[in-house]
Amino acid sequence: MPQSEPAIQVADDIFQVRLPLPFALNIVNCYLLRDNDGWAMLDTGLNTAYAQAAWDAAFAALSITPSDITQIILTHVHPDHYGMAGWFQSLAAADAIPVVKMSPREAELAQLLWEGQGKQAKAFDRYLAACGMPAEMIPIVVTSLGSTGEMTHPHPTHIATLNPGDSLTIGKRTFQAIHAPGHSDGQLIFYDPADKLLLSGDHVLMKITPNIGLWPDTEPDPLGRFLASLESLRDLDVRLALPGHKALITDWRSRLDELLHHHARRLDHTLGAIEGGATIYEASLKVFNSLTFTPHEWRFAMVETLAHLEYLRLRGKVRQETAAHGLWRFYPIGT
Repeated sequence: MPQSEPAIQVADDIFQVRLPLPFALNIVNCYLLRDNDGWAMLDTGLNTAYAQAAWDAAFAALSITPSDITQIILTHVHPDHYGMAGWFQSLAAADAIPVVKMSPREAELAQLLWEGQGKQAKAFDRYLAACGMPAEMIPIVVTSLGSTGEMTHPHPTHIATLNPGDSLTIGKRTFQAIHAPGHSDGQLIFYDPADKLLLSGDHVLMKITPNIGLWPDTEPDPLGRFLASLESLRDLDVRLALPGHKALITDWRSRLDELLHHHARRLDHTLGAIEGGATIYEASLKVFNSLTFTPHEWRFAMVETLAHLEYLRLRGKVRQETAAHGLWRFYPIGT
């Protein structure tokens, strides 16, 4: 996928590399940050021939090679951010393999999702059935998940963990790691208070909201944790945020307020979608019109609908019933 600039300078010593994705959300933003002895990489893209070509073009534009990568930092381990981390390690000399850094929870999820993918697919099969997805759709969605997982090979072997509150030095910048849950349990974003600059991952995006889903291995109440995180981040003094998708963010608090308002409306819509009782699949059709979606998007519609229903259930707005054959149905309280 051609672009006018293979590496776009977005701040002092920081370049954005826009990599193609084979999905409706067709671009992921990754970043190269000038380090003292080379370059640090923030997120990596999905391992496809198109993404490899895009990285080659970016390296050529900056007159660097993969051997100049000193460290690879992952905001989270969704495949479009994690997928090329092992590939970059495979390009390095044995004595100069860049360490891949992520939170402990994301390292755990990488093992569950990508290294234990067969077990994950079986669990997801049962999960979709409990959500009420028609039986003929389930293998299509599970196969799509497996195809995406193939684009995370090879997996990284040299890994270190970062904890919320840790400081991370890259070149002349010192970033603070901040836990940003909801989209992924252990997602970290990175704040440079001296420049009021934030590497915001998929936590805060322009034009779209990140998918907030309740997956089989997700910690409880992802939407509640996401909304609480947005509220806590309103006090952060951010001049510029560099996100994992879409445009740069220059009005931080206004964008947070827009996301909070969006999910308040989505919760009202979700509550209306289960009037009289509904499965998660039935509710998702009303919330998203998901019959128009690709198999890749179907699963996101299901888990996001469930995350909103679970938020409402935990706050006493809806109740859940489980049929003898495992099907989940949700009802507004009082019905």
